[in-house]
Amino acid sequence: MAELVVLGFKDMVTADKVVTELEQMQRENLIVLADWARLIRREDGKTDVRQATNTAAGGALGGAFWGMLFGLLFLMPLAGLAIGAAVGALGGAMADIGIDDKFIKDVGSKITPGTSAVFLYVVQATTDRVIERLQQYNPEVLRTSLSQDVEEKLKAAMQPSTEPPA
Repeated sequence: MAELVVLGFKDMVTADKVVTELEQMQRENLIVLADWARLIRREDGKTDVRQATNTAAGGALGGAFWGMLFGLLFLMPLAGLAIGAAVGALGGAMADIGIDDKFIKDVGSKITPGTSAVFLYVVQATTDRVIERLQQYNPEVLRTSLSQDVEEKLKAAMQPSTEPPA
């Protein structure tokens, strides 16, 4: 079963670094994410959200293809392409796949200006190796869909190790 984990960071740049790290871990098959989102809350209080799934772009591409195909049938390929792309983008933007946009905005409005967060919809993970790789970013576990016991263990595990290197 997939789990939702929201990690917070004390600055506005760390979330982007973590996204890069997560993409690398996905290539290494250490984690499988159904979706992720990166949120930055700027000093002025405005938020900047980037998600892994861009449904508007995918919809526009599919709509452009089908629009052009129907346009060719009616001898108006450019008009069909334009109309299809517009309708596809609109349909894609209205589709909410993965992490709920309202949830992202709600959490984003509650984090401190000048900070950032990463929302992870985790399908599968090699937990110990993923935690080890993420510890260097000093994440704070803000929210999860985990049981309270497991959430507390995750919070404790995410704390940077204070042991001296051997």
